[in-house]
Amino acid sequence: MAGPAALLVSIRHQAGALRTLQAATAPHPPCSTPHPSHTQTFSTGKSGPAWHSLGEEIELSEPGGAQELEEERKAPQKSPKEGEESGDLSRLSPGEPRPERLARPGLARHETLRETALRSKMSRLVEATSRLVQVEETLLLPLLQQHPLPLHPKDSIEFRNICSRMALQREGQQFERDLHEAHQCLKAIIEKLICSLAVVPSDSYIPIRSALRQILQNFLAM
Repeated sequence: MAGPAALLVSIRHQAGALRTLQAATAPHPPCSTPHPSHTQTFSTGKSGPAWHSLGEEIELSEPGGAQELEEERKAPQKSPKEGEESGDLSRLSPGEPRPERLARPGLARHETLRETALRSKMSRLVEATSRLVQVEETLLLPLLQQHPLPLHPKDSIEFRNICSRMALQREGQQFERDLHEAHQCLKAIIEKLICSLAVVPSDSYIPIRSALRQILQNFLAM
């Protein structure tokens, strides 16, 4: 039988795993807008942004850019048929599927569904871990002074180790295997805790068992 000390060890490792999971699921900070390096803007005599006669901004990357721009404007434009024969994709509208997408229409959709499933699985893991720690801290820990329980801190240590591996590699087959293993480990922690509470002849643990069963039910059903 174990008292509050063993539960505190378990809670500490579960809370560490929770922080790791939350950091792994946090969105990346947006990239800063790149500053123009060699682009120069020439003004036509007006203050502020440079504008030409049509009110459009002119940007030249090198001294000979103005002459090249004028030659491109005078050059004959390709007909749509010529653009298609040459394989030019620039004339396709942004929403029009590219040939490589037409060749493999299910690829992009499959990847999107896979990423969505992984995010959902991570969210379920974070939610269940958070609720478990809350129940242990607020409901279970005060009662262990009177009724010690057979606890299993080693499962919580293993759970934290798995989450630490996941934080180092956030994608790929190894990440998916670790995510599945983390789900199984947390499920075992909750089930063993419910079994430990069931052998204690005290009505004080009934609300805690109900709370743990609810966590497990939501965790498996989502």
